[in-house]
Amino acid sequence: MTARAVRIWRWVHQWTSLISTIFLLLLCLTGLPLIFHHEIDGWLGYAPQARSAPADGHRATLDAIGRAAFTREPGKVLQYLAWDKDPPGLVTAYVNGAAGGLPDEAVVTAFDAYDAHAAGPVGAGPMLALLKLHTDMYLGLPGKLFLGAMGLLFLIAIASGIVLYWPFTRRLDFGTLRRQSSRRVQWLDWHNLLGITTLVWAIVVGATGAINTLAEPMLNQWRATELAAMVSRYAGAPPPSQLASLDKVVAEAVKAAPGMEVAFIAFPGTPFSSSHHFAAFMRGDRPLTSRLLKPVLLDGASGEVTDTRELPLYLKALFVSQPLHFGDYAGQPLKIIWAVLDIITIVVLGGGLYLWAARTLRWRPRTRESIGQRSVEEAA
Repeated sequence: MTARAVRIWRWVHQWTSLISTIFLLLLCLTGLPLIFHHEIDGWLGYAPQARSAPADGHRATLDAIGRAAFTREPGKVLQYLAWDKDPPGLVTAYVNGAAGGLPDEAVVTAFDAYDAHAAGPVGAGPMLALLKLHTDMYLGLPGKLFLGAMGLLFLIAIASGIVLYWPFTRRLDFGTLRRQSSRRVQWLDWHNLLGITTLVWAIVVGATGAINTLAEPMLNQWRATELAAMVSRYAGAPPPSQLASLDKVVAEAVKAAPGMEVAFIAFPGTPFSSSHHFAAFMRGDRPLTSRLLKPVLLDGASGEVTDTRELPLYLKALFVSQPLHFGDYAGQPLKIIWAVLDIITIVVLGGGLYLWAARTLRWRPRTRESIGQRSVEEAA
């Protein structure tokens, strides 16, 4: 590689890193506790607790849970019912002032699946505040897109760092730490070593994070195209005057998607259904397939299936990337690995800031000795 090419790549690496580093530090610092959000909510008492299944295995009907949600929030409407695998035995109800109400205005409560009593609010602890800061900095879609742009800059910084790694370390053995050199050179060695050892993880987390920021535009595209096609023959049909039994809706959805279970149900009039339909989103029973949803539309009045189809590839990529971003695939061991790599990345980012400040902001008398020392460090 020519000296001019090295200078260009160095300029790209320096400025993509500098522009994105402050926001990446924010994401790493907020993302660290979010890796363990289930555990932290439980320790702080914000996680609803499910009781053990009764000996006879009796479960409350979904209609009973729906009535309990209405009783708890009179005058409001149900938007969604959701089943989380962790913890099992709970059904989460989203209640809002209107079927199309904003997500931030919803009251979210977990109900015991066995006797339909309210087990507690969902998303009421400090983890929700951290999640908002991590995903959009409380700026909504513009904040998400901005963080997505920072993620892309981070990926460019990684790519340029890979290009520069060999020219700047070709005279050194892998992992060399020049402990007798200046502090800046020692930091540079640590920066290079930690950066290259966390390379794959940084690419995975940076790419999945950038994809996740596009969730809202992707879902809007799906509603405008795929969902619109699924409900097109019901255009102009009035909303049902009386909704079908929720238990029948779930039973019919399970029949339409053998080997799958319901992840959540969207009620008529919500953004994920139509004014005339329930939408049951089904999931598989494996770590990967449990993240890939399949929509089943059901008539709001009769509960009969009207259409079902696979999600487009871009939404499948989104749903796979969301848990991968937080290491939420293989239980506690993967979460611990994710946390360690997150901490190392914080060190790499902080080290990069130090290296830039040490090189750019310091002042030394321009003696022959200092110029020679700086030339040595520049070569490093």
